Amino acid sequence: MKRTTIFADDNLINEIKEISKEENRSVAEIIREAMQGYIKQKRYKKKGISFIGIGSSGRRDIAERHEELLWKKVIK
Repeated sequence: MKRTTIFADDNLINEIKEISKEENRSVAEIIREAMQGYIKQKRYKKKGISFIGIGSSGRRDIAERHEELLWKKVIK
C-alpha cells in the first residue's frame, strides 16, 4: 500500500470522521472504500438494456392503459 496526501474541504473531512466513529473504522479505511466505489462505478458500469426507448408507438396513453393494451389479445 502506498501513502498519499489529499486536500479536502473541512466539511468533507468532518463527515468522514463522523462515519469513521459511527462504524468504528479508521478514516483511511473509509476513504479507501470510497475510492474503490468510485473506481468501480466509473470503470465497470453495466450497460443498460439497449432496446428500451428505441421505438415510438405514437400513443400518449400507454402508461395509463398498459395492462389493457398488454392483455387485449389474450382476453378476446
